[in-house]
Amino acid sequence: MTTITAADLNHRLADDRDAAFPDLVRAFQDGIYSGALQLTKNVHDAQDVTQETFVRAYRALLGYDQDRIRALDLRPWVWTIAVNLCRNRARTKARRPEVSEVVDRPATGDDPADLAIAADLGVWRDRLARLTEPQRTAVVLHHVVGLPHTEISAVTRRAESTTRSDLRRGLAALRNIIEEES
Repeated sequence: MTTITAADLNHRLADDRDAAFPDLVRAFQDGIYSGALQLTKNVHDAQDVTQETFVRAYRALLGYDQDRIRALDLRPWVWTIAVNLCRNRARTKARRPEVSEVVDRPATGDDPADLAIAADLGVWRDRLARLTEPQRTAVVLHHVVGLPHTEISAVTRRAESTTRSDLRRGLAALRNIIEEES
């Protein structure tokens, strides 16, 4: 399988959106899902955000001319859509909280390794949930997704110095949370 560079993908999208769009999805879907899962703290919400991100990206591309598509910095552009969807979902849930059933025992037949990984992920989700929204977003985008500071700034529409500060404060808060747990 060949690796498609960002510039190649831009040109392919500009030349034939429909043929190149699946490559855009393949290039970003795992990272978008992973980041959305950390930001929404819910598998179903993360799936919905991931799907809606690409629906909106496709619709937006339909309205762009070829020059604009070639000039797009795709990763921050797609992440901006995803982060905004996560924020919108959080606002909606805050207005209309859901009641969920708590399951205190695993279903029979679950693999112990999967359960251990899920428990560890649950611990980290809880820790991340204790951060402020800007701190959580910066930590997830940088350390989970791997975006550099400049792209986090573009995605969140905050100054790069502010996103660096959010990241630094978020990491300090996580250290404090871990120390409190010890």
